Amino acid sequence: MAHYVIGDVQGCYQELMKLLIKIKFKPEEDKIIFAGDLVNRGKESLEVLEFCMQNKKSVKAVLGNHDFYLLYLIEHKKKHKSLKKILESKNIKKYHTWLKKLPLFLEIKIKDTKEIFWISHAGIPYLWDMRLAKSLSKEVQLGLKEDSFTLLANIWGDTPRKWDSSLTGYKRLRTIINYFTRMRFLRKDGSLVLESSKDQTEKTHIPWFKQTVNNLKEGEHIVFGHWAALEGKTKLDNIIGLDTGCVWGNKLTAIRLEDKKLFQVRKI
Repeated sequence: MAHYVIGDVQGCYQELMKLLIKIKFKPEEDKIIFAGDLVNRGKESLEVLEFCMQNKKSVKAVLGNHDFYLLYLIEHKKKHKSLKKILESKNIKKYHTWLKKLPLFLEIKIKDTKEIFWISHAGIPYLWDMRLAKSLSKEVQLGLKEDSFTLLANIWGDTPRKWDSSLTGYKRLRTIINYFTRMRFLRKDGSLVLESSKDQTEKTHIPWFKQTVNNLKEGEHIVFGHWAALEGKTKLDNIIGLDTGCVWGNKLTAIRLEDKKLFQVRKI
């Protein structure tokens, strides 16, 4: 049995199938964990979701920002060009139910190596320890379960910019979701930098993993997607980026957690 984490698929179904052949995926034995953004931009988002439905026992995933957007479109009955096939599918309720139950954070323990891998779409800010991250993920899951329609209408926006345990209501949930699914750069105080800026410097725009790495102990790892511009390169052994921009014409990447071996296929 092996655990494979796969970076942002974003509707690149043909590349996903090619990657699964390359890793010799055995659904009756192996586990696939998607690092978020299963859908959007690519032409075959419907096929990606159908693969997940057909392999529920061997597939796990965390929610990415594009997955949240799909949930919003479904519940608020909106149209979208690249997600049209899903939105008009006879199986839309099945996809919706599955997506709504996904977490924003997963913990995978490898018995043989005794290593721990924490997985989220954008990463984990240094402001949170892993116990808190797990708890905050559960808060969002509960919000989706109790009133997803209202929650999905209130998660959009860049503020509040910094996590504060005293935050309440939709401001709190929006902040949690933004860290888990949209984070790239942080300021020194841990506040999110979500807008692009020509004045980007290391002093004002710190890659989140350069701060979080100090929280990790030996044998602890974070695996994330979301940041295609990095091409997976964090220059850190224990924080591993998997978004290598397949939908933009580059590669789709997987990592086998048992030995941390990378597998890649190029955009077809």
